[in-house]
Amino acid sequence: MTPTPQEPDYRFTLANERTFLAWIRTALALIAGGVAIVQFAPAFGIAGVRHILSVALTAAGGALAVLAVRRWQVVQEAMRTGADLPRTRIPLALAAGIFLVTVGVVVVLLIWPPGSR
Repeated sequence: MTPTPQEPDYRFTLANERTFLAWIRTALALIAGGVAIVQFAPAFGIAGVRHILSVALTAAGGALAVLAVRRWQVVQEAMRTGADLPRTRIPLALAAGIFLVTVGVVVVLLIWPPGSR
């Protein structure tokens, strides 16, 4: 039998919303970083690296925004039905993605520093 949905304590709802907004801020920061790189970063030694990095950061920001909405909905529904909160891999995926971008940028900067043409 499915539990009858009921509104959780407003403090939990607001905490869920604050978490959602934190994920959205992170998504906006990734998107802003993507725009900033293509607009303000000097050219790397390899043509197109700035654009690839910009697209990667912007796409990651968009994906994170979608995942944040879905996570907020799932947690809200779990609180309404009294179910256990679902586990998430979003922080691990975000950290791994940022790590890979960082390693890629460091490698490019070590091999082809800006202005070394």
